[in-house]
Amino acid sequence: MNKDTFELAIGENTLKIKLTNWAEQASGSCLVSYGETVVLATAMMSQKNVDSFDFFPLTIDYEEKFYAAGKILGSRFLKRESRPSDEAILLSRMIDRAVRPLFPKDFKKEIQVIVTCLSFDGENDPDTLSMIAASFALAVSNIPWNGPLGAIKIGKVNRNFVFNPTYKQREESSFELTLSAIEHNGEMLINMIEMGAKEVLEDEVLEATKFAEEILLKIIDFQKKIVAQVGIKKAEFNPAVESEIHSDITEFLGDKLDNAITYATPGEKNLSKAEELKEELVAFIKGKYPDQGKEKQVLPFFEKEMERIIIRNIIEKNQRPDGRKAEEIRSLNCEVAVLPRTHGSGVFHRGLTKVLSILTLGGPGDQQLLDGMEIIGKKRFMHHYNFPPFSTGETGFMRGPKRREIGHGHLAEKALLPLIPDPEVFPYTIRIVSEALSSNGSTSMASVCAATLALMDAGVPIKNPAAGISIGLAKDEESGKYKVLTDIQGPEDHFGDMDFKVAGTCQGITAIQMDIKINGISQDIMQEALIKAKDARLKILDIIKESIKEPRKSLSQYAPKIISFQINPTKIGEVVGPKGSVINKLIEEFGVTIDIEDSGLVFITGQDQVAVDGCVARIKGIVKEVEVGEKFQGTVRKIMDFGAFVDLLPGQSGLVHISKFVNYQIKNVQEVVKEGDIIPVIVISIDELGRINLSAVDAGFKPQTRK
Repeated sequence: MNKDTFELAIGENTLKIKLTNWAEQASGSCLVSYGETVVLATAMMSQKNVDSFDFFPLTIDYEEKFYAAGKILGSRFLKRESRPSDEAILLSRMIDRAVRPLFPKDFKKEIQVIVTCLSFDGENDPDTLSMIAASFALAVSNIPWNGPLGAIKIGKVNRNFVFNPTYKQREESSFELTLSAIEHNGEMLINMIEMGAKEVLEDEVLEATKFAEEILLKIIDFQKKIVAQVGIKKAEFNPAVESEIHSDITEFLGDKLDNAITYATPGEKNLSKAEELKEELVAFIKGKYPDQGKEKQVLPFFEKEMERIIIRNIIEKNQRPDGRKAEEIRSLNCEVAVLPRTHGSGVFHRGLTKVLSILTLGGPGDQQLLDGMEIIGKKRFMHHYNFPPFSTGETGFMRGPKRREIGHGHLAEKALLPLIPDPEVFPYTIRIVSEALSSNGSTSMASVCAATLALMDAGVPIKNPAAGISIGLAKDEESGKYKVLTDIQGPEDHFGDMDFKVAGTCQGITAIQMDIKINGISQDIMQEALIKAKDARLKILDIIKESIKEPRKSLSQYAPKIISFQINPTKIGEVVGPKGSVINKLIEEFGVTIDIEDSGLVFITGQDQVAVDGCVARIKGIVKEVEVGEKFQGTVRKIMDFGAFVDLLPGQSGLVHISKFVNYQIKNVQEVVKEGDIIPVIVISIDELGRINLSAVDAGFKPQTRK
């Protein structure tokens, strides 16, 4: 293979693709860089078909390596990378969603694409780079694949669109839009969208997509020219159908399947007759060809027939599987405060899809610590999503969260994050867990709705309530006819061509995620999907507001109490004390948690409001800075020949000179006070060394007569 490097200017940097023989035994490989971020992509195809699978066995793995960022991370006992981080899983899913639709239908050889980040410069995100690298590795391999694809990230800083914004620019940007696309007959077709935004309008999303079109087509053309130069021959793929079994299936079915679907009783479970017919067909083939395993060929054929009939009915007859119109949403219902001891809860119903969200409030010490290749910091808002097997009427193993659960949880988190109040306003750590109780399409968007209910039930002062909806597509590839569907349910998701999820508020979009099963969609279809998603979102928000109009004014009685306040950062040491003696004593005495940031922001967290208030008063006393003219009731701590030291505040004391006790001359301080006496004093001066000088007589001190 040629060891050449090819370059294309994108934004402020240059995209470089290098052909190497490093992974010489892979079906295809490449090094791709942008700035000083470098990824290695490999694509590998097995030699055998896996006919027993009823799905395409594609695996995408993105590998983070700490060495890429010049870091040695991990615990003291384990320093090697182990399970992938959530960020790595999310990027793996994003690459998968972009490349999967471009494989031939019925392709059953195992494919594995591995993208490894070898160098990370801290400025340029490996995500779109990894998508391009995966695309090119597949394109220069012998693997049948209908790429290449282009990928780009768009931001908007100071009202200007920016290609591949840096991490700093992304903080200032009003949105972060990642697109992948292919070229078809000179037209750009979008085949993957991932977006997080701060309530932006649909028109702005379309403008950003249009802005990205030219560079996406350049990236695609850039790869095509290199592939043509390399000249790799693709492996032949000819999907075979056994004519004998095919004719048997066709003869058995006749119009039965068409009737089972077309004339089904409207309702969400209306495909039960089709399922019964499938079982009858399997039994028929198994009986005709005993011990030959030919019944395994029934499912692929049956699935294709169901898809053909459902798509035809939607496009030609405007007939959806459950009888709804194209823009019609299933029945909606909301419940709040459904659990007695949790800090906030809500259940969102959309037809058979039902999600319960539970919110828990915690102190700053409950924040998640992030320690990865790209991100080191803290996270105060978390949304986690669970999808138990009973939600689809099935049984299964209960292990840790799968990639899908991590992806759905993050999507809802992305949709809600822009609405969470700043810690200065609401200093709590927030964790929401969404449990999919019943699933028949788009539990991720139902999670956005249920989590919104839980947030408002908990009294979190969110900026606006949010809702989400999934928009589908039924398209006939031959005729080009299509229909965009609002609120897709299970069969439309399974047999349809698009899952276009949009979440947001009445003010605008906060998150988008799109994946498709066809090569791509036009910008016209994208525009129609955004318009229908907005209409549906506003209707759902009305239902949410009927259930709970605004966040509750007070928190749950079981929620922790938190008070935050600012102190002088130079006083942090006084609060902590030698070896933590002061702060540990306060924690033990008041039964609270104390968190102090380097900026001097202090958080006191506890279950008892009186204890929290007492701890706050004590700390404010420790850090209070005495001012000239301020009066105190001080305690005489130590008597000297020249005067007495009087404690004013914890850790702060001043000197009352012997001449400042009374307005007449005394020979000994003990004539008027003794150690432990509480006397009024006033601050008369503070010298350049910070020493406090006090006067008792000017504060109205009247000594008791002493024997």
